[in-house]
Amino acid sequence: MVPNAAHDRPPPATDRRGFVAAAATGLALLGGQPTGTGEPTMPVTFRDHLLRCLGGPWPAPCDLQPRLLETIPRDGYRIERVDYEVEPGDRVPALVLVPEGVDARHPAPAIAVWHQHNGEWHLGKSEPAGLAGNPAQHTGVQLAREGYVVLCPDALCFEERRSPHLANGDYERFEFLRLTVAGKCMAWKNILDMRRAVDYLCSRPDVRADRLGCYGHSMGSTHTWLVGPWEERLVCLVGNCCLPTYAAIHRTHILHCFPNFIPGLFAHGDTPDIAALIAPRPLLLNFGATDAGSPIAEVRQGVETIAAAYRAAGAVDHFAAFIEPDVGHVLSPAMWEQTRGWFRRFLREA
Repeated sequence: MVPNAAHDRPPPATDRRGFVAAAATGLALLGGQPTGTGEPTMPVTFRDHLLRCLGGPWPAPCDLQPRLLETIPRDGYRIERVDYEVEPGDRVPALVLVPEGVDARHPAPAIAVWHQHNGEWHLGKSEPAGLAGNPAQHTGVQLAREGYVVLCPDALCFEERRSPHLANGDYERFEFLRLTVAGKCMAWKNILDMRRAVDYLCSRPDVRADRLGCYGHSMGSTHTWLVGPWEERLVCLVGNCCLPTYAAIHRTHILHCFPNFIPGLFAHGDTPDIAALIAPRPLLLNFGATDAGSPIAEVRQGVETIAAAYRAAGAVDHFAAFIEPDVGHVLSPAMWEQTRGWFRRFLREA
C-alpha cells in the first residue's frame, strides 16, 4: 500500500523556519545537503533524479510474515504456493519451484522470474511456473530443471492481485493513477515489491543468498532493469525483449504498459540510463530486430549508453546485448540459449 502522501510532503513554508525545512527536505530528496551559502554539498546525479521521479525512498521493510499454503509435487521439482507481506496489509502471492535435492543442507542459486504483461491480466506467476499460459513462457520450469530455486510472484493487477471492483486494464489504470496522485508511480510500487521478493528469497534456507539473479520477458524485462539499480543482491540479470526508450515511444506513438512511464524522468535521461546504473553487475539484454515495442534504432543507441557505463566501471565483459535479426517480440530459442548461458556463467560457475 502507498503511505499517506501527506506524511511525505515537506512542512508548509508559511514562515522562514518552514521554508528552510522545506528546502532542506527537497535537497535531501535530490541527494544534496544545504550549506551556509544555500548550495548543495554534492552534485545531483541522474540516480538522484530517478529516485525523486519514481516517488522517493522506499519505506522501511515490514516483517515478511511468509506463509506456505500448498505444496505441489512435480517431476524433478516441487512447487510451493506461498505468500508474503510487502507492505502492511499487502500480501503478494507467489510460486516457488524447488529442484529435487535442494534443501537447507544443499542450498542452490535462485532466480526471480518477473512475468510478462501481454494484456493477459488473468495470468501472472502461473505462466512462468508452468501452470498456465504459453508453454514457451514456462521459463521458471526450465530454470528449476537446471537446478535453480525459482520464485514467480504476481505483479500488481495480475492473477491473484486483480480487483473485485475493476476489470483488468481498468484496474491497472486505476492503480497507476492512484499511485501518481500519491506522488509515486507504478514503477515505484513494482520496484518495492521486487525488492521484497529478494528479501523473501534471502530468508529461505534452501537458497544461496549470495547467488541471486532475475529474469523477465517483455514487462518482466522492464521490471529487470527497473529493479537492478536498487537491488545489489541481484548479482546477475537478464531482460528479454523490452527497452522502450521515451524517444522511440514518442516517435512511434507506442501505448506501452505503465511501469515504463516514470513522471518527469525524460527531462533528465531515458530508460537506457536506468539500465546503465546496474553496472558493473552482469546484465544481458535480448532483443528482436523487428520488435515494434522496442524500436531497434533507439535500442542500438541505448545499448551504446549501457555499454559505455560498463566500460567506465571496468566491467566490459559483464554486459551483453543480443539482437536477433528478423525476430519480433518473442522469446526465441536463440534468446533462451543466451539466457541460460548467462546464468550458467555468472550464477552457477562464478
